[in-house]
Amino acid sequence: MRAVLCGYYGKGNSGDEALLATLLQMLPESVTPVVLSGDPERTKKQYGVEVCDRNNSLAILSTFQTANAFIFGGGSLIQDSTSALSPIYYAGLMGLAQQMGLTTIAWSQGIGPLKRPFTRWMARQTFAGCSDVSVRDGGSAQQLKDWNVDCLLAPDPVWALDAIPYEPLELPGPRIAVCLRPHPSLTPERLSRIGDALVSLQESSGASILLLPFQPVQDRAIAQQLKAQLTGPCQIIEVEDPRYLKGIFQQVDMTISMRLHGLIMAAAEGNRCYALSYDPKVNRLMEETGIPGWDLAALPDSFAEIAQVWQEQFDEGKALSQQQIQSLRDRALMHRDLLHQTLS
Repeated sequence: MRAVLCGYYGKGNSGDEALLATLLQMLPESVTPVVLSGDPERTKKQYGVEVCDRNNSLAILSTFQTANAFIFGGGSLIQDSTSALSPIYYAGLMGLAQQMGLTTIAWSQGIGPLKRPFTRWMARQTFAGCSDVSVRDGGSAQQLKDWNVDCLLAPDPVWALDAIPYEPLELPGPRIAVCLRPHPSLTPERLSRIGDALVSLQESSGASILLLPFQPVQDRAIAQQLKAQLTGPCQIIEVEDPRYLKGIFQQVDMTISMRLHGLIMAAAEGNRCYALSYDPKVNRLMEETGIPGWDLAALPDSFAEIAQVWQEQFDEGKALSQQQIQSLRDRALMHRDLLHQTLS
């Protein structure tokens, strides 16, 4: 059994790399994966798998001709908020795989936002043609139900990603990790306010600040701006392997994150968390786990108010219990069970 794995892989986004690492971890041993990647050499070196350039149409067609299955490998692939071209690319590949008779699986999907009638129609057709579908949140499950498409609902599979312990951090404890990313809702004024709040939080808590760019090419400039603003112990760490990135959170006490998988990794490793939401997928996680946070558009006007809320979370906030974490991990393994049932 040869399976083509398709996602936002090889693009330097740690969240999507975490989904790939988890998918590879969950595949049946009898399946040989072939990963469509934006950086084939790096993906091959990092995971030891067969690869195909996701931008080479002829290579993709040749890969499909030798494959038995095609797997949408997790994440918000079918959405048109960032680009109308993204759902066309992914739905086009899925449609081609279906036409060529491959077993097709949409795995751990987060569906939407879908603002355009054409992309909504295309998404409905794509998911309806799949052999199996699993989703990672209730909103996506409801969308498929509205389209009369059966699916499995289970937590994001990264809850079950096996972390690898990271080398001991030089920063003194306690430690607060911060994961921000560019987005129109993170205006320069809001970013400056967050920076001022972090300065105040660091002074009142005595914590070191660990800045983690999940997609360095996008996030690094924000991390550098915050580092220049902070006055206490602070470090920027960039990690390519998502298993080591998840391991970093084993040495962190609290995490403030826009990134969905920053929150999931941190919560899975026992951190107290605070979300800054820029996307419905973050709100869904907050609702389903009880992680507190703000929509960025509703960020308080006073940096002192932000710092006070974060200080309260640092002092008195609760991490998920071990029972909650184990439950999320166990239920996330339902995505693995679907793969084994369909591909074995």
